[in-house]
Amino acid sequence: MQSTKSQTTVRILLGLFLLLAGISHLSFQRTAFLAQVPEWLPILRDTNVLLSGVVEILFGVSLLFLSKRQTTVGWIVAIFFIGVFPGKIAQLINHKDAFGLNSDLLRWIRLPFQPLLIGLVLWNTGAWSTWRNKIKSKNRFHELLPQ
Repeated sequence: MQSTKSQTTVRILLGLFLLLAGISHLSFQRTAFLAQVPEWLPILRDTNVLLSGVVEILFGVSLLFLSKRQTTVGWIVAIFFIGVFPGKIAQLINHKDAFGLNSDLLRWIRLPFQPLLIGLVLWNTGAWSTWRNKIKSKNRFHELLPQ
């Protein structure tokens, strides 16, 4: 898949965003990220923050440097974004302040940005269009089969 200039730009920005988010998990925002870890997770909350920080660093680097594997990276990062969404919901339900989100209204407003991130990573890596093209080609193949 050939990326457009805007897809490449967004992929680089998202990679830098994930890199910074991962570094902040391990350092200056560690306490704030604890507010997003649901109480029901069967892992220590601080361990979760540290592990997700390492994963975000790896994903950020992957978006920046694995351009030949961007479709695979796109799907993996999208799944990760889906996986962390319950943490954002937990922050809302538990009324936990972090990242300047000090009201339920602000925490509600934040929620729609997660599907936007998922869509962005699927678009800028070409993961979505690659999947759609595979579906289309499978459908055409079935049309050629004798009835």
